[in-house]
Amino acid sequence: MKIATIIPAYNEEKRIQNVLNPIVNSNLIQDIIVVDDGSKDNTSLIVKDYSNITLIQLPQNKGKAEAIRKGLEKCNSDIILLLDADLVGLNCHHIESLISPILKEDVEMTIGIFKSGRMITDLAQRVAPNLSGQRAFRGYLAKDIVNLEMTGYNIEVAISKFIKDNNIKTKQIILKDISHIMKEEKLGFSKGMVWRLKMYKDILKYWLN
Repeated sequence: MKIATIIPAYNEEKRIQNVLNPIVNSNLIQDIIVVDDGSKDNTSLIVKDYSNITLIQLPQNKGKAEAIRKGLEKCNSDIILLLDADLVGLNCHHIESLISPILKEDVEMTIGIFKSGRMITDLAQRVAPNLSGQRAFRGYLAKDIVNLEMTGYNIEVAISKFIKDNNIKTKQIILKDISHIMKEEKLGFSKGMVWRLKMYKDILKYWLN
């Protein structure tokens, strides 16, 4: 089966190699698509150093939902893996853990849940596991996901609602010793909080519609 990975990235020059290297070294992945969501740093230049990665460059920042949508529109695989570009501790075993149930079990989508990474990100995923950005799914779901009404930061909420409304068979996968960088760490506390409030606004707006 053909397996692809889509990584949305915005200003991740300092972190994206930590995600790309284990993906490149995985025997399961045939296609790797990075969507640079209007980065103002050298994210695209770093991606271009990898000869086997497809790079999609958006002219301006559109948000995670649109970046993933663009990636899915270019993807034609039996299984699609979504990974954030700021993961810390990703390895080939994590990738296999997300994909294996779809290959071997009657599962349509897996959702990765952090454990033993960092307390702050572990706690966030315990509180809202369905908002995880690490997931794999069968390729035939891509068309429906592309057509979801999702903007900004509400993509995980939109997918979670899609799962519920369509009885998609899912399985939560524990990803040990993995975490990601919080926006407050990337941008500073004040700017990070502004971003977080915008994310919560997008999520709340989606649920209230």
